[in-house]
Amino acid sequence: MSTIHVTDRAARWYKEELNLNDGDSIRFFARYSSGGGLHPGFSLGIAVEEPRHPAEQIEASGIHFFMEDHDYWYLKGHELHVDVVDEGQDIEYRYTEV
Repeated sequence: MSTIHVTDRAARWYKEELNLNDGDSIRFFARYSSGGGLHPGFSLGIAVEEPRHPAEQIEASGIHFFMEDHDYWYLKGHELHVDVVDEGQDIEYRYTEV
C-alpha cells in the first residue's frame, strides 16, 4: 500500500500550475525550512524531475509522484495526502500516522 496519496484534482492543479504533460514526474523531498511541517525545521518541497531511486511512487491523472529513497525518512510512520483547497487555488499536504 502506498504512503503517498494525490487526488486527481491535485494532479490536475499541478499540471496547470507547472505546465506539465502526461508522463511528467514530480518529486516530493524534505527541505530545510523555518516553518514546521511534519518535522520541525523541515517542510515538503517539490521538483519536476524524473525518479532515480524512488522509495515510493504513484500516478494520478497522468502525472507520476514520487519520493526518493534518501528523502523517505520524512514520511516514516506517516501517509502523505495531497489535495486542493481554497476553491482550487492552493495545494494542501496532510499527514496521517500509520
